[in-house]
Amino acid sequence: MVFFRDSWRSISIPVIVIILLAFVAPSSFAKALARSLMQVNAIDLCWRGNPNWSNQRQQLAMCSVGFAGKMKNNIGNDVSYYVVTDPSDDAVDPKPGTLRYGVTRLSGKTWITFKRDMNIKLEKPLLVGSFTTIDGRGTSIHIARGGCFMLDRVTNVIIHGLRFHHCEPQTAGDVMGPGAKLMRLGATDGDAIRVVASTKVWIDHNTLYKCEDGLIDVTLGSTNITISNNWFRDHDKVMLLGHADDFHDDKNMKVTVVFNHFGPNCNQRMPRVRWGYAHVVNNLYQGWEHYAIGGSMNPSIKSEANLFVAPPGGKKEVRYHEPPTSVITSRLDYIVDEIEKKSWNFQSVRDYFENGALFRSSEGQAVIKPGYTKEQEFEAADARALKCLTRSAGALRCHEGVKC
Repeated sequence: MVFFRDSWRSISIPVIVIILLAFVAPSSFAKALARSLMQVNAIDLCWRGNPNWSNQRQQLAMCSVGFAGKMKNNIGNDVSYYVVTDPSDDAVDPKPGTLRYGVTRLSGKTWITFKRDMNIKLEKPLLVGSFTTIDGRGTSIHIARGGCFMLDRVTNVIIHGLRFHHCEPQTAGDVMGPGAKLMRLGATDGDAIRVVASTKVWIDHNTLYKCEDGLIDVTLGSTNITISNNWFRDHDKVMLLGHADDFHDDKNMKVTVVFNHFGPNCNQRMPRVRWGYAHVVNNLYQGWEHYAIGGSMNPSIKSEANLFVAPPGGKKEVRYHEPPTSVITSRLDYIVDEIEKKSWNFQSVRDYFENGALFRSSEGQAVIKPGYTKEQEFEAADARALKCLTRSAGALRCHEGVKC
């Protein structure tokens, strides 16, 4: 691997010994400790040590972990490369060189990069098609003060290295969609990235803050999603997994939330889960106002090896059970809520707590393992190393010819 070849001289002898032991010993602890000492998480270790990353961009697709799995359907000799040169936008008739043109007019596997730093104000939400990679590495790309991204009934999508902020609600209107099809899009609430009825999506190394609604929503039957290495800050309702209390199809939802940095100034929903399964692992929580992780409607949540730093003067409890109705108005509502509360499964495994943070796991429930396949699995690092392992969460500032 390029990382090891180029990095031996910067690693101390004791660390080298531990790294070598990690690869000859079967202990998962040794492997996790080795990665922790190297201060690089499992995803970043795969590609960031390569100084030729800008000419080998497809390497990134084989670095994803968790439920999205390896994004091998986004790479190959049949990939079309498209460079965004124009930050303007026309929602109905996009010009060549714009982001919307590349997303809607090119067919098949598409890898989109950017010529220079840009501030892009989208007239309407950008409908991202299947087999699309939007790769902001090497530039500073802001998607702000307009519509943002929507993934509607698509598969095999990578969103990497962008900055989403001040996303605004949009009225209903015509929008150019994938395959150059003009379609009518209903009103939207101002989410940064909304994933609807989609599968195999990887959202990695983005910075997201101060949008009108959520930062990431995964809803309406979406599954096999990985949300990794992102920096979420200055926001109220951060991440929603699961559409509504009465949308039972989300019971098949599987989402991995890994190596993210939440905070400062995040209030709640990191994430908030309905129905499905979420593996929330190796994330840094820099305080919260209402709660960090919550849910309703029988979700299964495995909180593993996260670092929870409670706010100095606020609520210390990490988890929150949201009742199926917004307000409990009767004794019957209360009984239903108590029954439902006992049926959900919320477990903390090897989490680490600072500043008085506390977490009450569900009683009488076994920890449900994610059941990853070989290409999805990864070793969780020690939670005490997360301030280092999430230090570069968010959009990276990479330069050609040097390690990112």
